[in-house]
Amino acid sequence: MKKVLLLVLTLFISACDNKPDLVFNKLSQEAIILAFGDSLTYGSGASKGANYPGVLSVLSAHTVINAGIPGEISSNGLSRLPALLDKHQPELLILIHGGNDMLRKIPQQQTSDNLKQMISEAQQRNIKVVMLGVPKFNLFLLSSSEIYQQVAEEYKVPVDLESLPHILSDNALKSDTIHPNDQGYRLMAENIYELLVEAGAL
Repeated sequence: MKKVLLLVLTLFISACDNKPDLVFNKLSQEAIILAFGDSLTYGSGASKGANYPGVLSVLSAHTVINAGIPGEISSNGLSRLPALLDKHQPELLILIHGGNDMLRKIPQQQTSDNLKQMISEAQQRNIKVVMLGVPKFNLFLLSSSEIYQQVAEEYKVPVDLESLPHILSDNALKSDTIHPNDQGYRLMAENIYELLVEAGAL
């Protein structure tokens, strides 16, 4: 059973006044959700309509725009995001990015900085943000790169660190070594839906 990690950040309890509020107001009925990322958002390996934004749109009863570009690295994503935020004016951004940076061995600090700037672009526009951690690929157990928890803590956004490592560790849920199949994308959408419910957005 997947545990959704809503970063309540008990490490900040001692800071008292700086305790973050990660509970969102519920999205409006006409709210647009922007799903932003690379091939994991685009839906490489999925049948038509079986990518996670398509499934999430049905689950949430909201318009979910698929803004995924296969092969994109985070620096290109950062350049692309502001215009999409201004064009679509979403109430919520789902950010899943950085996997191609790892495949290309781009320094983690660079990826982290790009993720932070993407979140800032959204938050400056009063757009809610949730994020999924992308796993580091190795021969053994997959786990999300540590940068995702660090960025989520700093920017106080709900993050799911377990879904993608779980899905991409299970051959029954994959279309190839780095992409889910239809069943994997459905599970991904269901877990994101659960994250949004727990955060109060749905």
